[in-house]
Amino acid sequence: MKKFVEIAKQEKKIAGESAFLLFQSFGFPIEMTTELGKEMNIDVDEKGFHEEFKKHQQISRVGAEKKFKGGLSDASEQTMKLHTATHLLNESLRKVLKDKDLVQKGSNITPERLRFDFNFDRPLTEKEISDVENLVNEKIMEDLPVVREEMTFGEAKKRNAQAVFEQRYGEKVSVYSVGDFSIEVCGGPHVKNTKNVGKFKIIKEEGVSAGVRRIKAVVE
Repeated sequence: MKKFVEIAKQEKKIAGESAFLLFQSFGFPIEMTTELGKEMNIDVDEKGFHEEFKKHQQISRVGAEKKFKGGLSDASEQTMKLHTATHLLNESLRKVLKDKDLVQKGSNITPERLRFDFNFDRPLTEKEISDVENLVNEKIMEDLPVVREEMTFGEAKKRNAQAVFEQRYGEKVSVYSVGDFSIEVCGGPHVKNTKNVGKFKIIKEEGVSAGVRRIKAVVE
């Protein structure tokens, strides 16, 4: 902070980017920065500050939307298939591993594959991997409807919807049900019926950190 003031005094100005840094790092509103600048005969680029502020809001909004959509890279048909398969995988893991405390720790979905991280303290056996894969495909073959409902987060929790609980949600959330098999808070998008997903195949299961496993899978 002291160094920042010294530079400002030397240059007799505070650029918009620097004024925004003061706001972001120390909570200085632009009005305070401008007032202090006047006292020290230093010009403050208020227009530049507002441009930086607007840019930051846009970046934050896009980042939040991407997070809310569950790590989707796009909204293509193939990505929607994999996104729906991720919901089936999430619930299948809990059922096969008989672990109700198993939750999603992260996901990333591209048109080529899904990546799903979850809390578990050991590698899955070959049989467990096969059982999870088979259960997902069983549910796909059942032609289950994928239904979206809008409700409060409190209502979603009462219905035992799965969610990334560290994430901040708005007053209303989208909840996707896959038949009576899976229910999750999710931003979408998804296919309308599991028959549209295709054949699910796990291609890799590995550890990524202490107590966290990762599955990579594809649909064909």
